[in-house]
Amino acid sequence: MRQVFSILVNNHAGVLSHVSGLFARRGYNIESIAAGPTEDKEATRIVIVAFGEKTTLEQIARQLRKLYDVREVQQLAYNESVTRELVLATVWADVTKRTEVLQIANAFGANIVNISDETVTLEASGNDHKTRILIKALERYGIANMARTGMIALPFEGMTEDWEPLA
Repeated sequence: MRQVFSILVNNHAGVLSHVSGLFARRGYNIESIAAGPTEDKEATRIVIVAFGEKTTLEQIARQLRKLYDVREVQQLAYNESVTRELVLATVWADVTKRTEVLQIANAFGANIVNISDETVTLEASGNDHKTRILIKALERYGIANMARTGMIALPFEGMTEDWEPLA
């Protein structure tokens, strides 16, 4: 099972290391981790995506809540959250392939940030599904270099416990 943890912590040096250290000490694997400032300059939001059994993920949440600098831990369901990830990718695209790569970038709303004789570098953001499909589409041209931010997430505001998605 995949779980997104949105963790609000006190903003000071070492807190990210402290939170990620909990995962390392317990042998829990982190798929992605992203941290950044919030609307409150004294707080940082850390978003961690982890895989595990339901009981293990619940145990992680309980242990996170015990950490001194942790203000709040939310376990976000993917379908009840706004999620985004940034991807920077340099793709092999000489003159013969460049038009195709640019069309793929355009179809995914990606921005071209650099073009050389042999490559095109693009940036794209979207949910996990969109970024994975984009990467898959670019793989046939050869990805020379890639960096991904990891997922960031917030819950949908106004969603109640009895909310049901449209069929």
